[in-house]
Amino acid sequence: MQDQNRRGEISVTTEHIFPIIKRWLYSDKDIFLRELVSNASDAITKLCRLRSLGETEAEGEGGRIDVVLDESAGTLVVRDNGIGMSAEEVERYLNQIALSGALEFIERYEGEGETTDGIIGHFGLGFYSAFMVASRVEVLTKSHTSAPAVLWSCTDAGVFEMKEAQRDGCGTDVILYLTEDEREYLKREKCAAILEKYCSFLAYPIYLSTDSDEGEEAPINETEPLWMKSPSAITDDEYREFYHKLFGYRSEPLFWVHLNADYPLNFKGILYFPRLNNQFDSMEGEVKLFYNRVFVADNISEVVPEYLLSLKGVLDCPELPLNVSRSFLQNSPYVAKLSAHIAKKVADKLSELFRGERERFESITLDLRPFLQYGAIKDEKFFSRVKDLILFECVDGGYVSVSEYLSSAEDQKIYYTTDKTRQAQYVKLLTDEGRRVILFESVMDTQYASLIERGEEGVSFVRVDSDPESLKETDAETDETLVKLFCEIAGEGSVVECVRLKDETTPALFVTEENARRMEEVLRMYRARGGEEMPPMPKQEKLLLNLASPVFEKIKGNGERAEVLARQVYYTALISSRALTAEELSAFLENNHRLMNF
Repeated sequence: MQDQNRRGEISVTTEHIFPIIKRWLYSDKDIFLRELVSNASDAITKLCRLRSLGETEAEGEGGRIDVVLDESAGTLVVRDNGIGMSAEEVERYLNQIALSGALEFIERYEGEGETTDGIIGHFGLGFYSAFMVASRVEVLTKSHTSAPAVLWSCTDAGVFEMKEAQRDGCGTDVILYLTEDEREYLKREKCAAILEKYCSFLAYPIYLSTDSDEGEEAPINETEPLWMKSPSAITDDEYREFYHKLFGYRSEPLFWVHLNADYPLNFKGILYFPRLNNQFDSMEGEVKLFYNRVFVADNISEVVPEYLLSLKGVLDCPELPLNVSRSFLQNSPYVAKLSAHIAKKVADKLSELFRGERERFESITLDLRPFLQYGAIKDEKFFSRVKDLILFECVDGGYVSVSEYLSSAEDQKIYYTTDKTRQAQYVKLLTDEGRRVILFESVMDTQYASLIERGEEGVSFVRVDSDPESLKETDAETDETLVKLFCEIAGEGSVVECVRLKDETTPALFVTEENARRMEEVLRMYRARGGEEMPPMPKQEKLLLNLASPVFEKIKGNGERAEVLARQVYYTALISSRALTAEELSAFLENNHRLMNF
């Protein structure tokens, strides 16, 4: 048998990099434990794979990983009962940095009828992260074959020794002799927190023990995370419990999407849409990224469409590298496809709720609408999927989509109000005529309306105070005396028109043409954001005098009383249109007092 007793220096495929490994391999030293436990999981997966193919006779208990802390000896041990290594494999995988055992294994056994997704990482640089915290590392390993066990020992200077040893059963012990500065990793609380963060959902049970432990042992991880199960096998309560466990929220999510994509994307996950309790709640989501059940990073916004960033949940993406960077995510075609797939699945879920649970969908629509509208504006494909799912509340009760509204309308106009209290008179005039009025509650509603108008020929959104034609019964012969009087009251540049409204109880109304009013809002927002001052636009509002109202018979007479009545009509119409300025309010109250004296 070949002499296994050897002494030498680690060969590196590029240059001697141990000092670099020790200081710069990972920005977070805690990662070393994730890497070693991940390698242990790989080793067990490989052995299970070989057993399923009949490639090995190795038998024993189910796969397990032990992390053993010994303060007196100053050691941290990661032990597995996986595939193990022979002397030749130790030479290949440990003595030559950056040669990946996992890659070689996959290349050899791919296409054998089962997936190799369980292989987490590369037994290369990740293993050498141990030297970030250890002055010496030992590997006691026994192959699943009949090859004898091997003890490999290496200092942080890269000097190794390798010899034949004894070990019961196949598998590997990685023994770290921690430096004095890193002995905090021998504390149970410290290691438990790291394992809980990175390894809570590994496929094999992980047992954490110390040299002083007594009593029954229990795994610290769940071996079958919820996202790995079939959605049909999961109850709603289990989905909610998982949400609470992940994020600690007491409130219930609005809905969730269970993702299970195969070729060509290959990822799993569960994404939740949170309920925002008030306007001050953060709309920033939190997506935890996993790699074959190993935690990689929090708040990975790059994998979720911009308009769905409020989503919270987990994504398990074995196609991404374990040590993924944000720059990689931002430029990865895989991530772009993954993001598009998520958008599609969210739209599919919403469609399912809309058609199967309309009442429930309506109960959450106010929380959803801003995000759906923003998504529709940003993404044409998303718009085509959700445009019939975006509901607006009607003033007379219930919810309606644009297509539902138009299906029962007599024309292509959609009437809306931005303030159902202040604009109540206009709303009443329209609803009395059998027209539905929907509520616009944010700037996003107006932007979405513009999107619909650009895409649907002939469709127009009209605020209730912007369409005099819908309010008029007939035109009226102009009364020049009345027009002159009200022009003097309204001020220079005012436009006054005589009409006959269908409702004779309303003496006068202000209206502003829809496009002109929208332009005024755009300019107002521009100035509010610090834009340069621009010359004021000419008055856009028009005062309609309803000659069907009997009050004008009283105003037609000359004298002070007629002028006071006319001012009262003017200010009443103004109040129905908008908030009065301080000057207008003062004038209105003064006129009120004059009116009471008649």
